[in-house]
Amino acid sequence: MSEPEDFILSCPIPIDKYPRVLLAHGGGGRLMHQLISQMFLATFSHSDRAPHDAAEIHLKSGRIAFTTDSYVVQPLFFPGGDIGILAVNGTVNDLAMSGARPLYLSAGFILEEGLPMETLWRVVRSMQQAAQTANVQIVTGDTKVVDKGKGDGIFINTAGVGIIEHDQAIAPQSIQPGDVLLLNGDLGRHGIAIMTEREGLAFETTIESDAAPLASLILELLTAEIEIHCLRDLTRGGLSSALNEIAQAACVKIEIDESAIPISEEVQGACEILGFDPLYVANEGRFVAFVPPEFAQTAIKIMRSHNLGKSAQIIGSVTERKTSGFVTMKSKIGAQRIVDMLSGEQLPRIC
Repeated sequence: MSEPEDFILSCPIPIDKYPRVLLAHGGGGRLMHQLISQMFLATFSHSDRAPHDAAEIHLKSGRIAFTTDSYVVQPLFFPGGDIGILAVNGTVNDLAMSGARPLYLSAGFILEEGLPMETLWRVVRSMQQAAQTANVQIVTGDTKVVDKGKGDGIFINTAGVGIIEHDQAIAPQSIQPGDVLLLNGDLGRHGIAIMTEREGLAFETTIESDAAPLASLILELLTAEIEIHCLRDLTRGGLSSALNEIAQAACVKIEIDESAIPISEEVQGACEILGFDPLYVANEGRFVAFVPPEFAQTAIKIMRSHNLGKSAQIIGSVTERKTSGFVTMKSKIGAQRIVDMLSGEQLPRIC
């Protein structure tokens, strides 16, 4: 990701006096007021009302979606994104998985004493740009500073609110035998981008994270009146873990086809070198959709016409009800195998 050209010159905190975050920036006094008013409010505020303990927002729907998530990624910056982009897009995508139109976010910052102010400003600018791209507003937040050595630079929590404008019940319990499984793009980019940056690995081609806001694509499907039974974004644990969670919640058997699952040559090669299975590697711009078979081709056409679904594929189906749901995969040579959950975590600290 390229840096904003003016992020150093335009940093609103006088970094000649305060080049790094101090404990006093979280102490409730003048420096904390300066940080909040000159950096956070000046960057995120969409109102001329004085800040208060809570934001007043106006919703047009009787149904809303509400979610929260925390981001502790290491390193803070990586090919294709940074912790700020993840903090916005991750929460936007969680709202989108219920078919909601994301509207408002909160942002809570836990900063480590000594964090360079320029680093914080770069993250704040990334969040601002990501929010604009996702068409959401950051309307409230919180800041705390912990002692040096008691944090890891910066942690971010975001919560989000969106409106549900459809009458569908998008959840695992809505899945039916015969449903077709759609995937919007290739797998594994985010996890491999984090690992290569973290370990200082170099490949012929730079693998960038797929971090992106998915709401616009989901809303296009809903606007086209595609019947959607379930949606799930493929973050920690990747495709395999997400499908296992869904199969168990819905009490169904899911069959996927290995030859239909898009994985780039670069990611496949990196996984082979590092000993990873791309089906378990994290993504930040990929999701699966369960739709009735009569909607599958129309849905795929819509997805492929969108920038975030150009390589969308039908990768499997729901075959039958099971007391204990599970996932199987047809390999490229025609064999069947069970696709289980990971017992641990392949790549920690990836979001």
